[in-house]
Amino acid sequence: MEALDAKGIDVLRVAYPDLMGSDRSRDILLHHLPHAAGHGLAFSRAVYHTGALGDHSDIAGGLDAGMPDILARPDLDTVIPLPWEPNVAWCIGDVIDPATGQSVPESPRDLLRRVLARLNREGLTAIVGPELEYVLLEPDTDAPTAWRRYAPEPGNVYTTGRKSDPDGHLLRTVRALHALGLDVSGGNREFDGGQFEINLNHSEALNAADRAFRFKAAVKELARAEGRLATFMAKPFNDGGGSGFHLHVSVVDGDGTNVFDAPNEAHGLSAMARHALAGVLAHAPALSALLNPTVNSYKRFGPDTTAPWLINWGLDNRNAMVRIPPERGAASRLEVRLGDATANPYLAIAGLLAAVHLGITAAAEPPAPATGHAADTNTAAKLPADLGQALDALQADDQLTDALGKSFVDAFLTFKRDELARFHKYVTDWEFREYAQIN
Repeated sequence: MEALDAKGIDVLRVAYPDLMGSDRSRDILLHHLPHAAGHGLAFSRAVYHTGALGDHSDIAGGLDAGMPDILARPDLDTVIPLPWEPNVAWCIGDVIDPATGQSVPESPRDLLRRVLARLNREGLTAIVGPELEYVLLEPDTDAPTAWRRYAPEPGNVYTTGRKSDPDGHLLRTVRALHALGLDVSGGNREFDGGQFEINLNHSEALNAADRAFRFKAAVKELARAEGRLATFMAKPFNDGGGSGFHLHVSVVDGDGTNVFDAPNEAHGLSAMARHALAGVLAHAPALSALLNPTVNSYKRFGPDTTAPWLINWGLDNRNAMVRIPPERGAASRLEVRLGDATANPYLAIAGLLAAVHLGITAAAEPPAPATGHAADTNTAAKLPADLGQALDALQADDQLTDALGKSFVDAFLTFKRDELARFHKYVTDWEFREYAQIN
């Protein structure tokens, strides 16, 4: 409290991720911090079961139990001043069940901790580098969605400056994220109109997930301050591309040595790297539910897109689901290109690392790498084609379900199947255009 007071901080914002990866939070005055740190801040557990528009799913421990409390205690190691909110600091809350004193199954941050503990018991530490894309939108009352792309001119992929960013959005955002301490390395305009990518440096997995969670919340907040909307939707427009969430993954031992590197083995990859890769490929259908968690996610896939649609891997091949970048030594890693930007960073990284651990434990071997367009359906199976198939794959993957915990998986499946059911009942504009004038 003294350190924060010395910086002029009088409000602490305590935020934690829900199942969607959205930030749920409360602002407290600094004098209330001892109570928050000791007792915790009370929220309804049903918040975990609440969708983007307020719909509730009937998940055990929520509505059926009378919407009991959960407690969010500020993780004081994560306190950082908010550069754009004077006198406010921001921290991540750890959520517990006051009845048991333990974490709740729906807590994404604790799920990742449990997965990491499995690797840690074998003397291994996961290193993750997140890459996230988003599309910046401006209000437009004449547009069907009331939003249009910011700076929509085509052909500006991998550019910076006023040509592709006339209002300097990217520069402001990168500087603000740097001031926030998120360890960003830089950014650029991406392929689609109004689309940007900002890269986060690699770090230990929990820290990487924390920074990705904060990155998404911060980018959206900064866009709101501009009167704009930053959307991490997988595919926001029919005539545009999608936004990905690529994860660069490596594993180090107790000495900090990258155990994926093996200069004298095929492709410079160790047996552990091959096993980890095989685990990701084996569990890819189930992972789709976590890394592509919305109905919209699956409209980003297909052979005519740059998003993966087959379960394969390749050497420095961006058409493959898993790319092995050309660097070796300490930079040896897998780039898993399956995810889209709607994924909850904690759940995406937890699922991915659970699959890595399963592959290492099983000493599994991957198939031969894909080449060229990486589109041979004779040698690689297709990923799930929609959210329903992905949820079925997750439910059927007993190994991954055991690694993630049955209570979490049951809650996640119920939550997402409710979302899918709402979609199937909803009449879309495509249906009206297609069928309204049929005789």
